[in-house]
Amino acid sequence: MQEAFPLTLAVRQLKKVGKDWPIPFGIRLAESKNPFWVLVGAILSLRTRDPVAETAFNKLMKLGQNAENLAKLEESQLKEAIYPVAFFKEKANNLKCLSQTLIKRYQGKPPSKMEELLSLRGVGRKTANMVLTLGYDKAGICVDAHVHRIVNRWGYIKAKNPDETEEALRKKLPKRYWKDWNRLLVTFGQNCCKPTSPYCESCCLKEFCPRVGVEKFR
Repeated sequence: MQEAFPLTLAVRQLKKVGKDWPIPFGIRLAESKNPFWVLVGAILSLRTRDPVAETAFNKLMKLGQNAENLAKLEESQLKEAIYPVAFFKEKANNLKCLSQTLIKRYQGKPPSKMEELLSLRGVGRKTANMVLTLGYDKAGICVDAHVHRIVNRWGYIKAKNPDETEEALRKKLPKRYWKDWNRLLVTFGQNCCKPTSPYCESCCLKEFCPRVGVEKFR
């Protein structure tokens, strides 16, 4: 019988080595202390590399500091500001509609409940969880491609997609880890546990990681 994955030890190791790695853009959104900008940054970062998303984010902040300012911008201005983020045309449209909805229904501020966040245009569970954890300091598990890949690679859970992974983690992962889970695993995923050919030989978890699904590593 295979020994259970040593979660506590893994978290301790990741916190230790993570101090030497750059903090991902998505995690630094918490520094704004503004749920609206956490929401905007999360939308921009979807399927987009951190440097590109951060550049677009900074351009938008110069154009307006809140939902009221962004709602007044022409869609063409939004497209120009956020290009070349992935799906920039769709995201520009979503950001304008989203800003208008927030003004109309929530006094310009994103709601702090999952169900209400998911009702907003362009907002999925990953984005909603980022707003809850980084914008409102509430419990949530933000599952992106890194989190989904790593916990399944560890054999900690077995799930087919990020939504299934989030559901499984909510049942299994101790709640004390929820808010920091994305930060730990995204940092780890960007620097060591890569999608293809991860750095297993130098990994701090190599002694007990089963490498589920890993065919090639360095």
